[in-house]
Amino acid sequence: MPTNVIMPQMGESIFEGTLTRWLKKPGDGVERDEPLFEISTDKVDAEIPSPVAGILSKVLVQEGQTVQINTVVAEIEAAGVRPAEQDGAVAQPAEQAGKAPVAAPPPVSPAARQPVVEFPGRAPGEARSSPLVRKLAAEHGIDIAMVSGTGLGGRVTKSDILNYLEAQKAGPKKAVAGAPPAAPPMPERAPAPPSGPIQVVPMSAMRQKIAERMIESRRTSAHVHNVFRVDMTSIVRLREQGKEEFERRNGVKLTYMPFICRAAISALKAFPTVNASLEGTNLLIKKDVNLGIAVALDWGLIVPVIKNAEEKNFLGLARAMRDLADRARAKKLSPDEVQGGTFTITNPGQFGAMFGLPIILQPQLAILGVGAIHKEPMVIDDAIAIRSIVHLSLSYDHRVIDGAAADQFMAHVKRALESWEEPVL
Repeated sequence: MPTNVIMPQMGESIFEGTLTRWLKKPGDGVERDEPLFEISTDKVDAEIPSPVAGILSKVLVQEGQTVQINTVVAEIEAAGVRPAEQDGAVAQPAEQAGKAPVAAPPPVSPAARQPVVEFPGRAPGEARSSPLVRKLAAEHGIDIAMVSGTGLGGRVTKSDILNYLEAQKAGPKKAVAGAPPAAPPMPERAPAPPSGPIQVVPMSAMRQKIAERMIESRRTSAHVHNVFRVDMTSIVRLREQGKEEFERRNGVKLTYMPFICRAAISALKAFPTVNASLEGTNLLIKKDVNLGIAVALDWGLIVPVIKNAEEKNFLGLARAMRDLADRARAKKLSPDEVQGGTFTITNPGQFGAMFGLPIILQPQLAILGVGAIHKEPMVIDDAIAIRSIVHLSLSYDHRVIDGAAADQFMAHVKRALESWEEPVL
């Protein structure tokens, strides 16, 4: 009997995944735990290993398809077993040789093989949806049963809720008493086909999710920004003097990000409102600092989270950042490692930007942007000196954080960096 390969559940709140790429094709041999296919979920992209060794005999879910967890996506035959050439073909055992052939059962479509997945916390008959979608609907007073679901099996998605909200805001146009009847709407003109050399590239599942989250954040948070100019000269000198010895001792490169992280953690402990989230009219102030570090990938952006970052020393932060970044690029992160963040740091300066004004990652209330470090003339004691400068920006949610609090938070970060005293060796 072939072994079924299923769409795994990559976290408690994840009920479906998009199969983005097959790493093997039918007929290929595969070893146990060898990467077999890649998936993309709301939380993370990951490689899924083969559950057994054998030959990939059937692919039941194609690249780009989104299916529920526990759906059979492929079949693997034991090594040495020749896969059937057609769906529904049944091999006859040796003892039946010479007897009348047994009719094969009718082929079963991949859709029919998909098990029914019950969603935790959903009453019988209630519209299918994830806890995140139900929470979003409740926050806006929407009866989820009134929303038409476009997801698999009629499941209500986050996009369905947002589209429903937009339709409610637009509302029907009211007729004005005594006004002549409105002219029938002109038929929409089909857009002209693009001309010239154009490549049409569908958005990846990850890109679509990033787009959805960024639009949701702009709709949710009242974004305000500030930018602080920070003198990093002492830290630049410290790094130049100690980077070779640091790497030799610890096997990790000495970068500027652990300095930034330590300063941010200190400021978050001093101003805990920045390390909070908003739930309705309640402010949830987090005691732990779960620090998200944005990692740019060739195929998108992901934010691994260093849990309890306040408990780590300088070296511990440097190692954690290196480990999470390496595994993010290798698609080896678990969903737990990309959720639960309380504050995020992103580094557009690695590509030369002076500073950025990033979008807040929901449900957090702020995000720190790190610009490039470059030399500038500064006036120090009425004399002009050449200093190493970085511009740090804070995007914060003005529903909760006022400008004065945001400026005090950033002033704390600035002081911590400009008066750095912690040894790194």
